[in-house]
Amino acid sequence: PPIPNQLLPLLPSLTPQSPSSPLSVENRDHHHQPSIHLQPLSPNLLFQRSCVCVEAYTTASCLILSSPSSPVSPLVQIKMAEIRRKLVIVGDGACGKTCLLIVFSKGTFPEVYVPTVFENYVADVEVDGKHVELALWDTAGQEDYDRLRPLSYPDSHVILICFAVDSPDSLDNVQEKWISEVLHFCQGLPIILVGCKVDLRNDQKTIDELNKTSQRPVTSDQGEEVRKKIGAYKYLECSARTGQGVREVFETATRAALLTKSHKPKKPCSIM
Repeated sequence: PPIPNQLLPLLPSLTPQSPSSPLSVENRDHHHQPSIHLQPLSPNLLFQRSCVCVEAYTTASCLILSSPSSPVSPLVQIKMAEIRRKLVIVGDGACGKTCLLIVFSKGTFPEVYVPTVFENYVADVEVDGKHVELALWDTAGQEDYDRLRPLSYPDSHVILICFAVDSPDSLDNVQEKWISEVLHFCQGLPIILVGCKVDLRNDQKTIDELNKTSQRPVTSDQGEEVRKKIGAYKYLECSARTGQGVREVFETATRAALLTKSHKPKKPCSIM
């Protein structure tokens, strides 16, 4: 069916201009939830990964697009999430933050480590019957980015502070660095402490390597103890490599984010 007449003034350039504007569908994660990636049809529309931003039309529950060049179907329905939340993940470099996000949002484990500067992902999460579009903001843990990282914090709803189970030093930094930074820029937001790389806790090679410096992999009790000290909402463990606990981390984070109210700046009164 054609686009309703009442939408045409709001979306003047929604119709594809040429057959070079294909639409494609790919799986978002290992649960095969469909996401829709589109190339821009015009400068008035911005499509970034699976997040569809339509400035002129933000109240619709769904949007109908038709494209004669679609390799999937001549008719594609894009569901717009009614609830949007923002998650920011922080922690030491190489502690497993990016792998955690990629496995959850894309369903694949990246074998090559590439230090993050800033990267954004979008995932659809359904919790307690609510469909939430969760924006995932990845950050760099290296000290070189300490002055740049705070740009990620505004308008957040929940914070994940991560450490690596095979790196006791990264847990120490949760208390010495990360909690103070998060409380400074995100006061009042729910914080979830996440122990990454839990599959390495009983890995003999990891244990032998830590023994050289008289260290041991972080235990669950140690993680829970730090959670209490920093006042985090919850402590969870996961392994991006095996998938263990990954979905639970983001379902818990989404529930916590829903407890956070979105504060929009009020317009000042005008006295005539």
